[in-house]
Amino acid sequence: MIEVSHLTRRFGSLLAVDDVSFTLEAGEVVGFLGPNGAGKTTAMRMLTGYLAATSAETLKVAGYDVLRDSLEVRKHIGYLPESVPLYSEMRVQEMMVFQGRLHGMSRGDLRRRVSEVLERVGVLDRSRQLVGHLSRGLRQRVGLAVALLPNPEVLILDEPTSGLDPLQRAEVRRLIRDLAGEHTVLLSSHILAEVESMSERVIILRQGRVVADGGREDLIATLGGQGHVRMEAVVGDAEAARDLLASLPGVEEVQITERVGIHDGFTLRGGGDLREDVGALAAQKGWALRELSEQRPSLESLFAALVLGEGPLEEARAAPTAAVVEPVAPQATSGKGLDLLPETPADDAPALGTVGQKDNFYSLNPFDGGGGRDLSKPVSSSDASDEGCEEEEEDEA
Repeated sequence: MIEVSHLTRRFGSLLAVDDVSFTLEAGEVVGFLGPNGAGKTTAMRMLTGYLAATSAETLKVAGYDVLRDSLEVRKHIGYLPESVPLYSEMRVQEMMVFQGRLHGMSRGDLRRRVSEVLERVGVLDRSRQLVGHLSRGLRQRVGLAVALLPNPEVLILDEPTSGLDPLQRAEVRRLIRDLAGEHTVLLSSHILAEVESMSERVIILRQGRVVADGGREDLIATLGGQGHVRMEAVVGDAEAARDLLASLPGVEEVQITERVGIHDGFTLRGGGDLREDVGALAAQKGWALRELSEQRPSLESLFAALVLGEGPLEEARAAPTAAVVEPVAPQATSGKGLDLLPETPADDAPALGTVGQKDNFYSLNPFDGGGGRDLSKPVSSSDASDEGCEEEEEDEA
């Protein structure tokens, strides 16, 4: 239904889309995932004919070449841009009729289709209301209704949940999931949870290039490696316990991790979920369990590793399933990690804890007056030094 091969777009010296290739089958819902500026919107605009490609070996939608049959392609596409282009002075129904006439729909088809689409997106009761008086969430729904109006074969949705509250997001996600099978849907987002909830397959972009393409489980299996089971327990002899764990069916490898107090830690790798057999062995041997958990690679951590550079893929492989990696901007590093503070302050640098002053600071020292110290007032460095000397003299006495 959508064929893209070696698609490239330049804006002067900026390479926005770099040799992108992918295909979508009929009825498939696929998510474009990537940080802001990854090239998602640019690629979508080229697919819809709103933006010309710098070069492309193949660029087809519904069997029509976007470069040669742009008008025919637009007849088979419903497009929802990130900023919904609606006329605020029109009523919702008037807006729908106007859009239908642009598509060449008959009056009979318009009467039937407008009511049907508005009901589907949940704004039929707002059909007599001015578009300009609607909330952003309702305008987003009207924009989706406009995209659905001609019953297109392909829907291209750019950030369809942008600016919506949590309830509206959930409703739009449910609506898009319902469209699967009826339409081929390509949607974009920079939020992983949004894409996962609406599509089975994701295409991850970074700096204009495709860095991953596949279903959630496929990506985890390909990029994330194997999960593992983590156990912490009081076992007595750790070496003997390791041998017993290694003899369990399905266990391929057992590693002893660091000891925490009286608890020994173990990491088990193998096929399937090993927790049931490990738990049964622990009960049989009388081991006091503190932790028995399955830790699987998460798509969130893989996404961060692929796109945001938040650590190597080996770290992503060991991330717990429940862990959520928040996208953050890459930090400047020195090659050993994040440089949060210089190891050796410069001679002329202000003392740590000062607020742009050399003589006064807010004391956070718990030994400086204990819980009775006044944190709302600065103290002079000389007073602090005198108090420190007095304490030393008392100790010596």
